[in-house]
Amino acid sequence: MQSKQAHPICEHAYTLAQNLDPNSEGRGVLQFKTGLMSIIKIILQLSGHTESELPVKHTKPLPFPMQKLAKKEGGVTDRSQDISRLRDFYKLYREKNNVDKLREEEMELRESGTVLEQLTKELSPEEAEGLIPEEVYIIGHLKRVIESDAAMTEDLIAYNIIPLDAPAITNAITSFPEVRAAISSLKYYRGLPKLPANFPIPATRSADILDFLHYVFGFQKGNVSNQRENIVNLLSNEQSRLGIPDDHEPKLDETAVERVFLKSLDNYIKWCTYLDIPLMWSNLDLSKEKKILFISLYFLIWGEAANIRYLPECLCYIFHRFNQQMGEELDELLRQQLAKPADSCVTENGVSFLEQVICPLYDVIAAEAANNNDGKEPHSTWRNYDDFNEVTLTLLFPGPLVALNFFGHSIGIRLSFGSQHQGQRCVGHCGDVWCLFYNKALGCFEDFRSFHLIYLLDIHIFYTIISAVVGFLLGARDRLGEIRSLGAVHKLFEKFPEAFMDNLHIPLANRDTLRITGQKNKFDAARFSPFWNEIVKNLREEDYITNLEMELLLMPTNSGTVPMVQWPLFLLASKIFLAKDIAGESDSQEELWDRISRDDYMKYAVEECFYTIKLILTSILADDDGKLWVERIYEDIRGSMVKRSIHIDFQLKKLALVIQKVTALTGILKEVGTPELESGAVNAALDLYDVIQLDFFNVNMRENYATWNMLLKARKEGRLFSKLKWPRDPELRSQIRRLHSLFTIKDSAVNVPKNLEARRRLQFFTNSLFMSMPRTKPVREMLSFSVFTPYYSETVLYSMKELLKKNEDGISILFYLQKIYPDEWKNFLARIGRDENTHEADLIDNDDENLELRFWASYRGQTLARTVRGMMYYRKALMLQAYLERMTVGDIEAAVPTTEATDIKGFEFSPEARAHADLKFTYVVTCQIYGRQKEEQKPEAADIALLLQRNEALRVAFIDEVETLTDGKVHKEFYSKLVKGDINGKDKEVYSIKLPGNPKLGEGKPENQNHAIVFTRGNAVQTIDMNQDNYFEEALKMRNLLEEFHAYHGIRPATILGVREHVFTGSVSSLASFMSNQETSFVTLGQRVLASPLKVRMHYGHPDVFDRVFHITRGGISKASRVINISEDIYAGFNSTLRQGNITHHEYIQALYLLYTPFPPEIKTQRSFCLVSKEVGKGRDVGLNQIALFEGKVAGGNGEQVLSRDIYRLGQLFDFFRMLSFYFTTVGYYFCTMLTVITVYIFLYGKTYLALSGVGEDIQTRADVLHNTALNTALNTQFLFQIGVFTAIPMVLGFILEQGFFRAVVSFITMQFQLCTVFFTFSLGTRTHYFGRTILHGGAKYHATGRGFVVRHIKFSENYRLYSRSHFVKGMEVVLLLVVFVSYGFNEAGAVGYILLSVSSWFMAISWLFAPYMFNPSGFEWQKTVEDFRDWTNWLFYRGGIGVKGEESWEAWWDEELSHIRTLGGRVMETILSLRFFIFQYGVIYKLDVQGSKTSLSIFTFSQKISVNFQLILRFVQGVAFMLALAGIAVAVAITDLTITDIFASILAFVPTGWGLLSICVAWRPVLKKIGLWKSVRSLGRLYDAGMGMLIFIPIALCSWFPFISTFQTRLMFNQAFSRGLEISLILAGNNPNSGL
Repeated sequence: MQSKQAHPICEHAYTLAQNLDPNSEGRGVLQFKTGLMSIIKIILQLSGHTESELPVKHTKPLPFPMQKLAKKEGGVTDRSQDISRLRDFYKLYREKNNVDKLREEEMELRESGTVLEQLTKELSPEEAEGLIPEEVYIIGHLKRVIESDAAMTEDLIAYNIIPLDAPAITNAITSFPEVRAAISSLKYYRGLPKLPANFPIPATRSADILDFLHYVFGFQKGNVSNQRENIVNLLSNEQSRLGIPDDHEPKLDETAVERVFLKSLDNYIKWCTYLDIPLMWSNLDLSKEKKILFISLYFLIWGEAANIRYLPECLCYIFHRFNQQMGEELDELLRQQLAKPADSCVTENGVSFLEQVICPLYDVIAAEAANNNDGKEPHSTWRNYDDFNEVTLTLLFPGPLVALNFFGHSIGIRLSFGSQHQGQRCVGHCGDVWCLFYNKALGCFEDFRSFHLIYLLDIHIFYTIISAVVGFLLGARDRLGEIRSLGAVHKLFEKFPEAFMDNLHIPLANRDTLRITGQKNKFDAARFSPFWNEIVKNLREEDYITNLEMELLLMPTNSGTVPMVQWPLFLLASKIFLAKDIAGESDSQEELWDRISRDDYMKYAVEECFYTIKLILTSILADDDGKLWVERIYEDIRGSMVKRSIHIDFQLKKLALVIQKVTALTGILKEVGTPELESGAVNAALDLYDVIQLDFFNVNMRENYATWNMLLKARKEGRLFSKLKWPRDPELRSQIRRLHSLFTIKDSAVNVPKNLEARRRLQFFTNSLFMSMPRTKPVREMLSFSVFTPYYSETVLYSMKELLKKNEDGISILFYLQKIYPDEWKNFLARIGRDENTHEADLIDNDDENLELRFWASYRGQTLARTVRGMMYYRKALMLQAYLERMTVGDIEAAVPTTEATDIKGFEFSPEARAHADLKFTYVVTCQIYGRQKEEQKPEAADIALLLQRNEALRVAFIDEVETLTDGKVHKEFYSKLVKGDINGKDKEVYSIKLPGNPKLGEGKPENQNHAIVFTRGNAVQTIDMNQDNYFEEALKMRNLLEEFHAYHGIRPATILGVREHVFTGSVSSLASFMSNQETSFVTLGQRVLASPLKVRMHYGHPDVFDRVFHITRGGISKASRVINISEDIYAGFNSTLRQGNITHHEYIQALYLLYTPFPPEIKTQRSFCLVSKEVGKGRDVGLNQIALFEGKVAGGNGEQVLSRDIYRLGQLFDFFRMLSFYFTTVGYYFCTMLTVITVYIFLYGKTYLALSGVGEDIQTRADVLHNTALNTALNTQFLFQIGVFTAIPMVLGFILEQGFFRAVVSFITMQFQLCTVFFTFSLGTRTHYFGRTILHGGAKYHATGRGFVVRHIKFSENYRLYSRSHFVKGMEVVLLLVVFVSYGFNEAGAVGYILLSVSSWFMAISWLFAPYMFNPSGFEWQKTVEDFRDWTNWLFYRGGIGVKGEESWEAWWDEELSHIRTLGGRVMETILSLRFFIFQYGVIYKLDVQGSKTSLSIFTFSQKISVNFQLILRFVQGVAFMLALAGIAVAVAITDLTITDIFASILAFVPTGWGLLSICVAWRPVLKKIGLWKSVRSLGRLYDAGMGMLIFIPIALCSWFPFISTFQTRLMFNQAFSRGLEISLILAGNNPNSGL
């Protein structure tokens, strides 16, 4: 590199390093600065400059002379290329000097050195003499390298958080007293036998308890290292919470050990109590060392148990047996004083706990899992995880734990469930749940028959109303929604610092004393400002606000000499100009001050200007005359205020002139000082003097004549202000800039920030400051926690190819995002130094801007990068909090002066702050197939590696598959590994634990979580999905939330802390609004009531925080049995409640739930069943298809829950009222939904029967004769509409609580105009279909929802495939019932009565038939309608074949639709349900004119003849047959009594009859295939689908004829976008050049 390029880069690098770490505290910072200084010195010498131009000190960020040198030479310093130049230089340096090769050789040398060190450790002098000189030299050299290079060794030896096996020279964690005490507590104690001399122990530590267990039981090295850190973390955190003063030789307190011991082994103790067997210890002789030994043994067993972790009682048994064996052999071992391996773990190749204990258990479970046939077999034919765990609840295996005994008892496992648990399993018997409900109800009802199903609906409605009202009142009590607008933020801002100090800051004893002196407000503001400013800066980094908005929102440090609180500029903007006008208009001082005081912030602005002007003038005026003038002016002003003569002594109308001169002065002073500017500042100060003296001042100068005369003389002689001290102090310069802003910002800042998301976040955060929450503890004493995110193959980071790829309409992701987030796009361009009109093509060529662009887009999609960024805010918040708490726990208010307590410069680089954050927070992303992605060089692997480099606290766990050759056969071995980023830009393996086999035996997501949960740390773990985000301001409240584990929540401590979510759709469609409002209602108001007072809240898979130790010792944070646990998350709540846990809900903290986010249609990923078998890309844009599949998945999962033992046992254990609450908020909700639809069917079929049989007319006649109005009312009641109204109450009350009454009414009315009722009615059918199908046939499964664009047009055939059986068939059936009723029913009220009676049923039918097309973008555009018809006919008549998918052929789709009917019971139920269709033919034929009054069953014969003729009619493709059929019908009409109406009636009768026959044939498909009739049945099915499709398509085609309908639909779907000024037509057209043709 040339010197002209090198010196600006080195200068800039030094300046950045100095600003980030002025005290050189970071690792290698001082060396880095020294190296830069030497390079700069050489450059100066080469350039002919002297060393005097170098900076004097390393401690102040003084500017280099290089920029001046560049300006003199005519050069321009281009900072945009600095990073790329440094990167290129470093790349060339690495290549030239073979750095990578040298590192690899050094690693090999060190590894061999470690081995040689062990070999020579016990080398005798005689053996040493036998070595050749070269060997002696090599060994000696290696020893010197290892002993003298500890810092480098720390980099090379991988560790996770605490460097236990590596020297800790630069890591501050091991210097913490609690960590040192925890590490020392693990050391060998006197009662343990010695380890063999050849047992490898790292040189950096001595042998400990885990080494003993490692040797005795053969645990894996990776498992031992992992659990060693886990135990140290738990013990050190408990020690820190005790508040024990620091000691030179810290010792672990007995209380800390006791807490961890009881917490970790609580489930084992209860297991022993349940089985009535003695514990393996006596409380009398249980020492602290033995407790740690038991803790270590349990966690080592748990850490290597793999899938057996789902059997917590089995782990208790293994732990019990190991303790028995260890106790039996311990006496002998103590006599020998030498440890030996346990007999139960000895193998041919050594000692292995995995091979001897875990593998046999795994093999039995894996064999049973293979019997489920990928979830298709009934639950009763195979055993799942819970079945095996039941054994260890009731059986105690005799003898040692070896494979032979377990296999011998595995037969007992299979038999025990047939006898002992037949009544408990409940699997396959959904009626048990309802029987339980009725049995409970028998205590209140004497006769079971009196309890009708209709009461379930009534109770459901009552619960909905009551829970909504209670939830509303609870939310109001908790002060939710108090700050719901930006105006409220402005009004209440002065109360925020005090509320922040009361809730989110650690207690400070001296705050109460400051209240007496009146300095409390400023004290609070000074400590609140660093946190507020960091929140604002993060909003700017996220591009939610502009640079100007950030400047307005930032709050001064309030640590200077200004004697009042200085508020952010957005509160004070334009206040000075308003006060100036008031001053000119007021007639007296009282009036002036009264008008100003009406606005608190105007008063604050005036006072601040008054004090700040004096501060600035006295600081810059170095001459005595200047300071005297300032003091004289201010004394006169104060005197006039005391005498209330301000209007007499000053010309307030000339105040504008004074402000103008002060503004001119501050405008100069805020710049970097130069001789020219200094001269200008003197002139500006003199102008200010002249204006004040000549224009503004009316004070009688005779009282201080000498002073004024001296000042006048100095002015005339030119001595006044001759000595001006340029402001260089950062605090003073900030005050100057602030004053200048106050005098120059004329526009009001009432709308700052403008971004709606930024407003919402600030509103919620400030509102939460006033909510009740536990008092926080210092970072050192807080509970530690982990965040856990499962990942499979979703998008990590968008590539430029993905961002620029266009769909069929010419829309790319980047184009879509630019239109949806126009303000954020402009803010992004400003952040990277680009003009707002810059095209994205200009950013692609620059590597740094290219990467920034990718991250900007990824942070607005559902990507892993967004989730990781959000979770890393926890670490950033903890570092800031720890940095500002630089004090001892025992002396909180001391040690930190005010100026330092609020200085956060470089907090992210403080070693102590980083160490505290790392000890308290861990983030593990379980990227299951990361190893495979690396091997295949997938872009996801590179993106994950990039995230590892950008986030040093991020850890990635994955499954590594290794193929080995054994006995000539290839075997796969599976390893669970943890990696982190290293200094070379690659990932570094930290732990590797071999698994007994493929971990995927059950559902994918929980199995993925299970293998990686061993790498989590701390007291708590928060589960975060890929569709969630977090905010910095919310991360500040995590300490408070964790304290809820120790707060009082009833008789049982909290085990799961529920967290409020903000449901964000990221879309502009009305469907997005509907789904968001529905989800928001549940995650706020709904869960609020479930948690308290009902106490039936469960875990719903979102950002809940688990008591980690409680759950990992009781089966984990989810269940994984195939199919039955398809909704895996909620079972964690079931399990926690059944095991005497307590689930709470807290709303002062929130997480972002990305329910749906924008993705292009091409990026569709099908569901994989490798390990994570959930749909890929859970975050997706809201299309009706995605919503339907999502709801279908949840409904199917609830159908499986009905069959689970968890529901059964919860129903048994709950009291009656809690059981009812639980029922109506879980499976009962879906059952009542299904019951609502069934009730409509019963009502319509009843009306049809009354119409066809004539009974209805007879009843009506009798009712009229007897004047029985009650009977008449009962017959004409329709309550579907009323149910819908009542169930909308929670959403309405939620709106009112958090938005206000007026906005809630507007939102609700807007939703009605957007046809939200159609959407929710359609969703009613979705939930009913999937829940009912699961109840009848089982086999619930995930549906791949894809990642479709909301503005993407869905083809007619795609909608038909998805909704044909769930909605269209049922909608057609309702229409037929209504047509029959209107044709043959008796209704005295006529058409009006019929409409009032059937309007809700017609509404439901129309919603089910046409909602997919109403909410389909461009659904009524003629060109797309024509294309849809062509596509649909191609799909309908394509024959298909082997390998053809349902998307391509009707036949393939039809076979897929019938795959759920597998069991005999299911076929019988389908047959019974299909019999209802025959009522049409029998009833309608009664009404034929040709039959007269005959009502015998013989009419079926005649109807069948007509049906045959009608079949001929339908075969219109055969022209001759069609003509003959018409002729035959004409003859029949002319000769016989057959009429035209009879023909249409016959059609009306035959259509449902044929469908009934078809449904029965479909149910018995295997039989029909054997007898050769299946092809005919399939042809009939195609005919029905063709007819039904045509009936739906014709109205769509007719509507497409009218262009205004398409326009209205676009306005309807994208109403919100129009209100935001977004042109949807532009998005729909995209960049397609042909869009206008």
